[in-house]
Amino acid sequence: MNYVFQFGAVWRDFDQLLHGVWLTIRLSSMAMVVGLAIAIVGAQAKASRFWLPRAIAHTYVEVVRNTPFLVQLFLIYLGLPSLGLRLSPNQAALAAMVINLGAYATEIVRAGIEAVPRGQIEAGRALGLKWWQIFRFIILMPAFKTVFPALSSQFILVMLGSSVVSAISAEELSAIAAIIQSRNFRSFEVYLVVAGLYLALSLAFEAAFGAINRLLFGREGVRS
Repeated sequence: MNYVFQFGAVWRDFDQLLHGVWLTIRLSSMAMVVGLAIAIVGAQAKASRFWLPRAIAHTYVEVVRNTPFLVQLFLIYLGLPSLGLRLSPNQAALAAMVINLGAYATEIVRAGIEAVPRGQIEAGRALGLKWWQIFRFIILMPAFKTVFPALSSQFILVMLGSSVVSAISAEELSAIAAIIQSRNFRSFEVYLVVAGLYLALSLAFEAAFGAINRLLFGREGVRS
């Protein structure tokens, strides 16, 4: 093998890669926050006594979980303009990530809610707690404690999956890497460094979620 590594071409643009890292962190973090909010609503809908919210939530989860993320991304970015709704690449990327995460996290949160003993809920009602107090303190927090490792793993997968949004030229690490590679033609070196940056991001998110887990619930471990 006569290939000569030339990482100097990558280091010259390393500041741009670091900017791409920041863009990925920002995009993923926003998707995590909004996606988790959707998941809480979706989990509540799936646990509802009424058939309509259950049917809507079930359809949403099944459609999203059984179609490719790339297709969902193209549908939002390329399909919605046909209906008169045009989003920028970054807006479409965020919307697709939120919708995708919301569906997967809905099932995770639902599992946590179903794990809460019914007796605790009845005890809360007997104590005269309002419904939102019961939901927050007796249902939601214990549910999060149960499923936090699974949620954390899903969040990390969303961060790694953000690389797909470069297909619509959304600004994140993979898109920046593609621009740099198109200039220096050192594909192996560029994407080897990018792989290392994604690994560092995964470990950083894992450490952050582990710290949050210990702070909120006093538990070790993140990934299930």
